[in-house]
Amino acid sequence: MPLYQIVVLGIVQGLTEFLPVSSTAHLYLTSWIFGWQTEGLDFDIMLHIGTLLAVVIYFFRDWVQIAAQGFGMRFGQDAALKHNTMLLWWLAIGSIPVGIAGLLFNKQADGPWRNPFVIGGMLIGVGLLMLAAESAGRHVRDLSMVTLADSVSVGLAQALAVIPGASRSGTTIAAGLFRNLDRESAARFSFLLSTPAITAAAAKTLYDIHKQHGLHDLVNTQFVVGVGVSAITGCAVIAWFLQYLHRSTLRPFIYYRIVFGIIVLALAFIRRPA
Repeated sequence: MPLYQIVVLGIVQGLTEFLPVSSTAHLYLTSWIFGWQTEGLDFDIMLHIGTLLAVVIYFFRDWVQIAAQGFGMRFGQDAALKHNTMLLWWLAIGSIPVGIAGLLFNKQADGPWRNPFVIGGMLIGVGLLMLAAESAGRHVRDLSMVTLADSVSVGLAQALAVIPGASRSGTTIAAGLFRNLDRESAARFSFLLSTPAITAAAAKTLYDIHKQHGLHDLVNTQFVVGVGVSAITGCAVIAWFLQYLHRSTLRPFIYYRIVFGIIVLALAFIRRPA
């Protein structure tokens, strides 16, 4: 894959992975329009590692505090995390549904479901779900109040994101809002919950690459550039999005999803073979 394609797709991945607009939809549509090939395992691991680095770097202090408190140690200064010493275990339990969904539906997600009709439909459907969550949620709870029930609810929503076009952050933030988390806390919990899932996806892809042709040729200029671009872009987007949600609503992203979904479906019908 040419370096310019790597840079463009790395930016697209970093911009859309953590916003509730579906990175899969944007990567698919970008590649579909320009006729680029992005199906390789090397490309998958590049994107997974880039987004994993983004979320780990940004939330490193949070994860250290969460892990320490989960094992009974007093550490860290975040007030909301300090009042929820069970958060590590709630995140672990919340990660189970997406793991099961990935094992059960991995072939469908990477095969027949990865088409513009499914992607467009999910863009619109989850957009409407987010609109309902914005209206129904009372936005009165933060991470200090997250419970096992919250974790299971958001974890089940994350499992829905195996369907292309759904958006991991879109489904999980909507679930958090339905559970009456405030917008910023819903997004923060969503990003924390994504870390184990992205780690597992990266580990699986690394294993698949190892089985096929080993890992010795994996690290090259294209790989380093792709990982770096998506990681840097992802960190910047996380920081901006959390600040944005502190003062604003999800409605611009909801409307964008619905319009984008309509465009994807329209293009799919126009370009469908006769």
